[in-house]
Amino acid sequence: MRRFVPGLPAVLIALALFAPAAARGQAPAVLSLEEQARVCDGWLRERLTVLLPELMRRERIDMWLVVCEEYNEDPVYLSLVPFASLSARRLTMLVMFDRGGEKGVERFSVNRYGLGDLFPTVWKAGEEDQWRTLAEAVRARDPKRIGIDESDVFAFGDGLSASKKARLVQALGPEYAKRLVSAERLAVGWLERRLPAEIEAYHHICAVAHAVIAEAFSNAVITPGLTTTSDVEWWFWEKFRALGQTTWFAPSVEVQRPASSPYKDSPVIHRGDLLHCDVGINYLRLNTDTQQHAYVLRPGETDAPAGLKAALAQGNRLQDILLGEMKEGLTGNQVLAAALKRAKDEGLRPSIYTHPLGVHGHAAGPTIGLWDRQGGVPGAGDYPLHPDTVFSIELNVQASVPEWNGQDVRIALEQDAAFTRSGTVFLDRRQTELVLVR
Repeated sequence: MRRFVPGLPAVLIALALFAPAAARGQAPAVLSLEEQARVCDGWLRERLTVLLPELMRRERIDMWLVVCEEYNEDPVYLSLVPFASLSARRLTMLVMFDRGGEKGVERFSVNRYGLGDLFPTVWKAGEEDQWRTLAEAVRARDPKRIGIDESDVFAFGDGLSASKKARLVQALGPEYAKRLVSAERLAVGWLERRLPAEIEAYHHICAVAHAVIAEAFSNAVITPGLTTTSDVEWWFWEKFRALGQTTWFAPSVEVQRPASSPYKDSPVIHRGDLLHCDVGINYLRLNTDTQQHAYVLRPGETDAPAGLKAALAQGNRLQDILLGEMKEGLTGNQVLAAALKRAKDEGLRPSIYTHPLGVHGHAAGPTIGLWDRQGGVPGAGDYPLHPDTVFSIELNVQASVPEWNGQDVRIALEQDAAFTRSGTVFLDRRQTELVLVR
């Protein structure tokens, strides 16, 4: 394991994340918790210095207040504080004030403990009232638009509880309470935007997930006729834990097989089965979300049936169509409608339900369809695409398989991609061939 020198610039730390490509089924090296903290805290400092002023000015927010309590954290809270901060402490108030120009954003907290030099506290606990201290700090800076996290559309921008808003309004008084505005788009923008170094590291994070899937879909884990889908699901849990990773949802493994199969709904994996997995990990405070397929070879087979391979190719084509429609400034609903039309015009049977990815799994940003809302998603689907964001390209196609007597299969693919001004690129790699289980 590489060791890092204290104070090493964040960009150099990010470059040190990358090792030579791992062999099939072998996960790339994973950083220790201390090393992860150093990387994440370096990114955070750069994000607060570089991205926050830009986003506050884009949304015309002079001051941003994030007020929450221990174990009832605002969705943006953990993205604003150091790696080792696992929750808010009692009542915590983070204040970000744009001083304009090169002066940047002043940051401080009004809480008992403070958060180092990122958010030093201005409250003398035990001597002053906490809410009065916050109000005095606001009045001293005289912001014209004070952003608070309340939203009817995005949960990510709706972190201020009703009781805390009532206390805030009371503390500020009528003049400054009138200046409170929703910071929903600032919260979403902060959560969705990635640094170049974060996008670079995202390739490595996805490579970890892909390597684990490759091992799961192999004879190291699967013995046809004995191993169940549940066995593989629990193997995923254990493998990620052994790597020092966590999953943000329960891994799943499903089987599709021809109607003529004698095994019907058996949970045991058999030869001739088409396997599907859905797994997502959290590493370096960023999430992955991946769905892939594997085929279990029958005796004498050296490759999957041509019909299954053609079905996968249709899934890849739908990915290409969707990425081709993702353009800066278009809303999620506009991208969805255009991609579905093109796909259907080409004879595909598509369903698209792509979501942003980042600090959360189903993350902040524009929703591009839901599985049960292929006509568009009001609200979240009306948000535009911004560059330097990450999406989980999630979709499926239905395709008939001649070798299965024309039976339909569902090819459900999910591959993470970075959306940038220079184009959209898949992170690490996407699946273009069925994994073969021998």
